[in-house]
Amino acid sequence: MKKNLHPELHLVTVVCACGNSFQTHSTSKELRLEICSACHPFFTGRQKFIDTAGRVERFKKRYSKTA
Repeated sequence: MKKNLHPELHLVTVVCACGNSFQTHSTSKELRLEICSACHPFFTGRQKFIDTAGRVERFKKRYSKTA
């Protein structure tokens, strides 16, 4: 391998906004995440349900005035 071509890898602790932390290798010195596998709905199986009925009603109300 050529010298001084590749960036240095550091062992860093990744910290998520939910409080979860884990170690990995990265070229940056510090990693902070907003969402990780411990708090992402796909991995946890929990989903937040949004009030879609309120959105649909507002949409219909807004566009019924123009018709």
